[in-house]
Amino acid sequence: MSSFTDAVRATIVRALDLPADTKVAIGTPPDPAMGDFAVPMFPFAKVLRNAPSRLAQQVVDAFDPGNGLASAEASGPFVNFRLDRPVFLTNLLGEIAERGATFGHAARPAVDADGRQLTVVIDYSSPNISKHLAYHHIRSTMIGKALCSIYAALGWRVVGFNFLGDWGTTHGMLIAAWKMWGEPEGVDLAEDGVTKLNALYVRYREALKEDPALDVLAREWFAKLEGGDVEARALWSRFREISLAEFEEVFSRIGVTFDALYGESFYEDRMDPVLADLAAKGLTTLSDGAVVVELADEQMPPCLLRKQDGATLYATRDIASAVHRHEEWSFDRALYVVGKGQTLHFRQWFKVVEKAGYPFAGRLEHVAFGQIRFGGVKTSSRGGNVTLLHEVLDRAADQIEAVITEKNTDMPAEQRREVARQVGYGAIIFADLSRERVKDVEFDWERLLAFEGDTGPYCQYQHARIASIIRKSGVETAGAAPALLTTEAEWQVALLLSQFPEKVRHAGARNEPHWIAGYALDLCRAFSSWYAKGNKDPALKVNCDDPETARARLALASAVKQTLANALSLIGMAAPEAM
Repeated sequence: MSSFTDAVRATIVRALDLPADTKVAIGTPPDPAMGDFAVPMFPFAKVLRNAPSRLAQQVVDAFDPGNGLASAEASGPFVNFRLDRPVFLTNLLGEIAERGATFGHAARPAVDADGRQLTVVIDYSSPNISKHLAYHHIRSTMIGKALCSIYAALGWRVVGFNFLGDWGTTHGMLIAAWKMWGEPEGVDLAEDGVTKLNALYVRYREALKEDPALDVLAREWFAKLEGGDVEARALWSRFREISLAEFEEVFSRIGVTFDALYGESFYEDRMDPVLADLAAKGLTTLSDGAVVVELADEQMPPCLLRKQDGATLYATRDIASAVHRHEEWSFDRALYVVGKGQTLHFRQWFKVVEKAGYPFAGRLEHVAFGQIRFGGVKTSSRGGNVTLLHEVLDRAADQIEAVITEKNTDMPAEQRREVARQVGYGAIIFADLSRERVKDVEFDWERLLAFEGDTGPYCQYQHARIASIIRKSGVETAGAAPALLTTEAEWQVALLLSQFPEKVRHAGARNEPHWIAGYALDLCRAFSSWYAKGNKDPALKVNCDDPETARARLALASAVKQTLANALSLIGMAAPEAM
């Protein structure tokens, strides 16, 4: 409800005779009884050379009710504002009903000073070929998908970028493994090919521990691949196609799509120009035959761009890809949703980009995240100790279906299975996104599938519960009188609804989807608390005996349902109508 916060800002600016574009920090008082909005005077004390408490009183003395504001009161260095509740409720419920699925979204595109829509390229998921999507891959995938939705809601042009790991020495290892065992043993890749390819890779890594010469063989095969050897290219292409087919199947189950898919191999002929450009700018040096950019002045190790044997590295490909992305989309921000273990890598090549004076320097951001652990242990696809993502999704859906079968015997089997998928997949997604992204996530089946507590099923159940209440009431909420919403519980629900657009903005500014997940939980709890009061006092029931009051309360419930659905959608979750 930006009109009300705009009114607060205007009141402060006018009363203190500040420039029209002055930023005003608007929060909420620690106790709801103190008011609805709180504005600290500290930021203005120094420039106005007056005590914060005196400035607060100056604002109160100049206050005139209107524009949805009912009163202003000084509380030490703060000014606490109270809203005109009937006006606020009427505007809020009207806006949610009118905006529907776009409530919380920006009303217009985000633009720069020249009126050009802002563009963000979000690099996420980016799995390596020839291995399965393991459960731990969900972190980058779902954080990235959520950020794509959040930026789109904020009016940005979004490019979801899948930077496929299809190049490097590991692919030399895989080709060598295939030539040693896969081809001679007649391994058939037509069915479950990724499992067989990954098994060959793991087998090769184990053999490498006993025979260091295998490392030389792998590097030779990758050198052939980079050199365009026909056999190496044919095998690599075959492995890549098998992997992409499996990725697509799993991604489709959790609603993940990409606007651009480029493998590291795409940049094969784009790396030499980058290296030449860096050399021309005097940035590269030779170190034991390898090409590096020294970063001692930045208290970092050298950024390695080309090995002694001529092979390129991740940093080389990342810089070439950033150049390509800027040429293609002229981005204003480029986000890299990659584990925090790669922090030094990104700091290094970001600094190389800065030293090179590329026009996109300063627009690159590493969106780091923590690990997923099973019993405190980090898993690794290449190490062979993984839980596969599709297996986790299947098991979650199966277990949720068993619960629904027990609790809702009337639901048709086909609908039950679809709802089970929505809730099971949602449970996995919510467990990943409900924590601050830099923190590690401990996998816990019992907790993440629970219908109570801080879980996805709890949020989805509340949505289905509200839908059921509205269906069973048979009441048409059009023409409701929001002024009849007079209880404090109703007011707290309404205030929380009004905060959703700001939560979306915060999530985008900080690249933190957990703000949306946390908001969904808060909204569910607020509704549940309000609804529970009706179980104790019939006069407080949502669908109470008074028709007009019931209509107003059901309109508020409908607004909660819509806003909750919008929040869940932003983090990639469905909002079932029944469970």
